[in-house]
Amino acid sequence: MDQADRQEKVSEVEVIKRNSRHLRGSIAEELANGEPSFTEESRQLLKFHGVYQQDDRDLRAKLRKEGKDKHYIMMVRARIPGGVLTPDQYLQFDRVTDWYGGGTLRVTTRQTIQLHYVLKRNLKQAIRALNDVMVTTLNGCGDQVRNVIACAAPVADDVHRELREDVLALVDKVGAKTRAYHEIWLDGEPVAGTPDEDEEPLYKDVYLPRKFKFGFAIEGDNCIDVYSNDVGIVAHPEGGHVKGYTILVGGGMGRTASMKQTYPRLASPLGYVPRADLVDACVAVLTAYRDYGNRANRRRARLKYLIDERGLDWFRGEVQSRFGRLLADAPDLVWQDAHDHYGWHPQGDGRWYLGLFVENGRIKDEGEFRLKTALRAVVERWRPTVHLTTQQNVILAGFAEADRPEVEAVLRSHGVRLAHEWSRVMLNSMACVGLPTCGLSVADSERALPQVLPQLERIITGLGLADEDITIRMTGCPNGCARPYISDIAFVGRSPNKYDVFLGGDFLGRHLNKLYKELVPLDQLAAEVEPVLAAFAREREPGERFGDFVRRKGVDYFRELNVGLSS
Repeated sequence: MDQADRQEKVSEVEVIKRNSRHLRGSIAEELANGEPSFTEESRQLLKFHGVYQQDDRDLRAKLRKEGKDKHYIMMVRARIPGGVLTPDQYLQFDRVTDWYGGGTLRVTTRQTIQLHYVLKRNLKQAIRALNDVMVTTLNGCGDQVRNVIACAAPVADDVHRELREDVLALVDKVGAKTRAYHEIWLDGEPVAGTPDEDEEPLYKDVYLPRKFKFGFAIEGDNCIDVYSNDVGIVAHPEGGHVKGYTILVGGGMGRTASMKQTYPRLASPLGYVPRADLVDACVAVLTAYRDYGNRANRRRARLKYLIDERGLDWFRGEVQSRFGRLLADAPDLVWQDAHDHYGWHPQGDGRWYLGLFVENGRIKDEGEFRLKTALRAVVERWRPTVHLTTQQNVILAGFAEADRPEVEAVLRSHGVRLAHEWSRVMLNSMACVGLPTCGLSVADSERALPQVLPQLERIITGLGLADEDITIRMTGCPNGCARPYISDIAFVGRSPNKYDVFLGGDFLGRHLNKLYKELVPLDQLAAEVEPVLAAFAREREPGERFGDFVRRKGVDYFRELNVGLSS
């Protein structure tokens, strides 16, 4: 008996899932009804197919005044395991956003691409066009395993090859199997009668209590923020190969500001497994969550809450029972770096890769800055593999050394700067999409952070800190899609143009930050953190990072300085 059966009460979403016939619902019928939007039931099921129904929130007030309905738009999110795209796949995204989307591509913190502003009438064509190049949107969203992320460095050695093999093996095992996707979007023949009980051998008919995230890192390099995942998987190289993996469980950034019983959490060590046992161990973790996760209260449904309620020892015992053997003790992990592989690097096979900074992940053409056109030109000419990163950037791989000057020339001719031409403040910054498309956002983020960063650049440079790595992240709401709660400085939207300020995370992603100030206006954010940065410049110990300094002093120390502009 699973958790959904054990609980007397389940959420409305659980009822929708159970009655959906493995995610079919009435999506196909509603696609053909000529209406600009979907019903609530279909909206919930569409998430599993990689689609969020949204509306252009910049237009809400105007349309309401005119007595009109919202301007409904769809966000389409693909599943791109480890963020790796062939040249043809990347170019298809470039075309599809011009045909059906808003003309830009949005790289996400989970190494995938979102298309915005897709109209309902064009939704099927957009999804089919992506499937034409073997890209699916199934598992892009919804209560299932989301896009599996991994270190994006395209290094040509056995460790990275084996890591990639294990990513794909896990994706194949834990991905949704429903035939509904093919039937609805690719004109497959509907299955007569009720779908088979075996159609989803892992998810059954209720899928998971909430979304679930796996992330792969290689010990020493935490470019993916491995502790922020429901399951963090850390590879241990030995003798040029992956010997095994440490499994971390219970990470997650989401919280609700008004609910103290919701909170961000870093993943805890569960155990160590040899490489050959990884997928089986991950399935044991996933099914334990499937059967015991909270299906009544969605705000308390993530794995982190199950672990905190039942205890890590209980959870380890449940996993070992399903796994069929004991987990070895997890070793202490050592991290040296978390940079996003910017700039030119040798791949190890005689070729080179280039890591490019993409401000807030938005690939676009705007005035003299024409990143979208530049990437298209480079991919069409040199045919590099495209790697998306969890810090919303792009790596192009497979260049001959002789190509490097000409590749740089093409980029610069389109107004695109190389990574070393950006400040560290910019390179270490990140924002979620926020307004006007995200339905959860209460404040701007992608559009707001560029207003704050130039002020912070001036402050940091003036204090002699330009060479320091300080992560700065902004989100439009407390849900934390840009992983703000592990950054050195975070601005989290609480109301229109007002943000909570968090301080004292960790560049290496090992520590949570703490709330410093609440409801700070957008135009005062830089001024609020300036005294803290000044204290860091004055009082830090040799080699001490900003987050370590803040945690050593404690946020109360900075509040007591009484130099902030708001309380």
